[in-house]
Amino acid sequence: MRSLETKLKISFIISAVALSLIGLAFVHSAGSYWGAVHYADTSSFIVKQGIYMAVSIGIALIIMKSPLTSHPKTWTAFYIITILMLVAVLIPGIGAVRNGSQSWIAFGPFSIQPAEFIKVALIGKLACSIDQNRGKGVFRLSHFGLILLPAALIMLQPDLGSAVIMIVSAFVILFIAGYPLRFFAFLGLAGVGGFVALIAAAPYRLDRIKSYIDPWNDPLGTGFQAIQSLFAIAPGGLVGHGYGNSRQKYLYLPEPQNDFIFSIIAEESGFIGATIVIVLFAVLLASTFGIAIRTKGFYAFLMVAGMGSMIVFQTFLNVGVVSGLLPVTGVTLPFISYGGSSLMTTWIAAGTIMHFTVGKKSG
Repeated sequence: MRSLETKLKISFIISAVALSLIGLAFVHSAGSYWGAVHYADTSSFIVKQGIYMAVSIGIALIIMKSPLTSHPKTWTAFYIITILMLVAVLIPGIGAVRNGSQSWIAFGPFSIQPAEFIKVALIGKLACSIDQNRGKGVFRLSHFGLILLPAALIMLQPDLGSAVIMIVSAFVILFIAGYPLRFFAFLGLAGVGGFVALIAAAPYRLDRIKSYIDPWNDPLGTGFQAIQSLFAIAPGGLVGHGYGNSRQKYLYLPEPQNDFIFSIIAEESGFIGATIVIVLFAVLLASTFGIAIRTKGFYAFLMVAGMGSMIVFQTFLNVGVVSGLLPVTGVTLPFISYGGSSLMTTWIAAGTIMHFTVGKKSG
């Protein structure tokens, strides 16, 4: 009989691959008309996503097997490289502007989004720093420097969604490391003040909150995406309209293959299909934390729990947005949404989780 540890690893891998395959199928369905209109090619998105998926899984396999994955210098180098990329993306002529954000570095038909990679780089760097300083006191200002530097660079793009995911994932690691609850209470108060400041700096964010409360107040403006997403989900019923038969993908829901792909899944496969996706995420996340509590070494535990927390929170945020439970924020659905940077980041996290499996000693 297989041990519980082996079952956890198998369930993790199966659910991750299944989610990526579902993503590949619905990227094709959701993006076919968009590709036909904008690129005169109905298969443009699935071809690129197929390449992204193959490369991402290949990188994950290397990360899973390589001894460098558990070496602190690896994560330090990764962190520094991504910080330099975040700086580069803000330089005119290097950073590409899309949908009002200067968040991409373009290489011909492909592009990378540094804000995606910093999420995993920060988790790895923080875990290394905390483990190396055990016994020297929990609270360290250097930890906040590691978090605030990329957060500031991301907000200059601006990209609130990526910044929030990165910060929340980092704070989960600090909580696990033993930072006191009063510290997080203080951060909560500071966060409210920072949120007010962000709204004051960019009034469009207040418009998003208003549209979240009542999207029909501006149905053709700030409330448009939320309303169109609900128009996709609600008619799906129990079994949906059938694969490829979405109505909202015909330019009603902007770029449905990206942040709002879950809406298309619910529209075409109904409550049953959407539930299957949620269950797969639940299996993956349960497996992740099952692996975390069985790792050997505090460093390994921090790495697995941190990577898992990032996937958990990003999934929650995306599904919350497309279902109208949260204000609209540009956040991809892990493993599923179209985009090389998003998919690669998620599989880097998955490869790291599998590296620190039971019996693996932290480096």
